Amino acid sequence: MPVAGPSTIASGLRRAAKETVSGLPREFWWLWTSTLVNRLGAFVATFMALYLTMDRGYSASYAGLVVSLHGLGGVVSSLVAGVMTDRLGRRPTMLIAQSSTAASVALLGFMHHPVAIAGVAFLVGMTSNASRPAVQAMMADIVRPEDRVRAFSLNYWAINLGFAISSAGAGFVAEYSYLAGFLGEALLTLACAVVVFLKLPESRPEPTSRPERVKGVGGSVAEKAVAADVGMRAVLRDGRFMSVVGLSFLVSLIFMQGFVALPVAMGADGFSSADYGLAIAVNGVLIVVMQIPVTRFIEHRDPRRLLILSSLLAGYGFGLTAFADSIAVYALTVCVWSLAEIVNAPTQTGLVVRLSPVHGRGRYQGMYTLSWAASALVAPLVGGFVIDRFGAEWLWGTCAVLGTVAGLGYWVLMRGLGEEGPEGEEAAGVGEEAAGVAVESVVKEPLPAAPPAAGSSLGD
Repeated sequence: MPVAGPSTIASGLRRAAKETVSGLPREFWWLWTSTLVNRLGAFVATFMALYLTMDRGYSASYAGLVVSLHGLGGVVSSLVAGVMTDRLGRRPTMLIAQSSTAASVALLGFMHHPVAIAGVAFLVGMTSNASRPAVQAMMADIVRPEDRVRAFSLNYWAINLGFAISSAGAGFVAEYSYLAGFLGEALLTLACAVVVFLKLPESRPEPTSRPERVKGVGGSVAEKAVAADVGMRAVLRDGRFMSVVGLSFLVSLIFMQGFVALPVAMGADGFSSADYGLAIAVNGVLIVVMQIPVTRFIEHRDPRRLLILSSLLAGYGFGLTAFADSIAVYALTVCVWSLAEIVNAPTQTGLVVRLSPVHGRGRYQGMYTLSWAASALVAPLVGGFVIDRFGAEWLWGTCAVLGTVAGLGYWVLMRGLGEEGPEGEEAAGVGEEAAGVAVESVVKEPLPAAPPAAGSSLGD
């Protein structure tokens, strides 16, 4: 049997890379670039606790409070930013969020009073999280439905690539000056806003209207055009979508333990912070190396099975941590749940887009972002409580149970979608133009292999 030579392998890799990045609009790549630049400056979220304890000399409990307030800011801004995305537009929301983030991060570096630090940290959490619904909604606007999983995967890859580079570089910057790190993040975030301002047109679909009967003078009935809008009440009443949000919250609770409970558990087992750094580095390396190849494998596969599989891999990947007794075994468990993360992230985001009405994408993405922001706030409390009260083994067992529950939840939810199709979904097509970018003239888009079902559009 002939063995492929180096030139054949190189040719195959070049072809695979070309197929991965081809067919996506220019606007997507500018959005991708802004994401990468933004993540290259991720200093505050990474070094906040170290900055407060080592540079400012505050207690660990105060540092934990400030980090929690930073997370709470993200929770608060998720829904507000979703509404802004739909009402003001994707581009204005990103510009407001990014310029505000640059200003608040720079301000944080100059704060000394503990109350001022806590307040500005909350503000940084709000502003830094506010652009996410707008980015995801714009990506859904400008990318064709069949390319969205690939686009979301490439964006997720940019997030992790930028974070990996910034974590290494910011560590050296912190050795020199924490203030330089804050100012560096502010400048890079401002550069991100400049890219958005210069290169990205607004992509929000043009508002549509629906006829509504109103009573006139003398009891006469007439019709007038009323703007078709999707309010937050409609989002909350969308039981199928809110089920996805709930399942996303469970899965994200599991993933967060890798950065919250895993270092605590490894420390209790006698491993050093360097040992934890070595084990968790596997997560970043795997995502950077494997995200694109894995996406090519899953791109056109059934999202139902992918979400079930990724939930189980996440749960049992952390469950295996209960048996870890060496760096190699810890690294192996990280490999398992990192693979789940690689599969889950683009698939889940693509599902959210398919369940979202076109004119409510911002609000839907805001609610989805809330599930991750809330898990970042809750995960430290849950992980710490279970470890302190019952031990780390019980936490890893709980992760396995949560993964199983999430997998069963996706199975039930997707079975319903496969039989009925999402409420109000219509055949996908290209019919509107917004700022020169094609957008789908649909209410909700069908999942693959799910037959379209007739229904009314989602509204208040």
